[in-house]
Amino acid sequence: MWELVNNSSLDQNSAYKYIMMCEYFADTCVVAKENGKLVGFVTAFIPPEKKDVVFVWQIGVDSSQRGKGIASKLLNALVERQACKDVNYLEATVTPSNKASQSLFKRLARDHQTDCKISECFTEDLFPSDDHEEELSFLIGPFERS
Repeated sequence: MWELVNNSSLDQNSAYKYIMMCEYFADTCVVAKENGKLVGFVTAFIPPEKKDVVFVWQIGVDSSQRGKGIASKLLNALVERQACKDVNYLEATVTPSNKASQSLFKRLARDHQTDCKISECFTEDLFPSDDHEEELSFLIGPFERS
């Protein structure tokens, strides 16, 4: 995961973050592989104070795999997991310039015939450097369960 991120334009986190996510949040992290090579992932967790929400921390797809629907498949696999059986909403934060992620989350809402509510979340002044945009909250749901 760390290598995929470091070879992309995604926000870089420490290698430790990915090890920790896979160790402590394995039930809400999903990977996609092709011929044994990691080509996509989603890291997520269920916040203790919001047990009906799964929060997507990061999603990444190798540039060679873009346009194949891998990100959508990863998100759908996440919400279908046993760990998310009581989850009614998926939440993520997205910068205004990240049109690809905005489209991805809006498509997830359309595919599940549910709402996508977008609201202010983290304003620019919260970030220590001047080069980080605000983060908007995308809240998708409620999900229909069969």
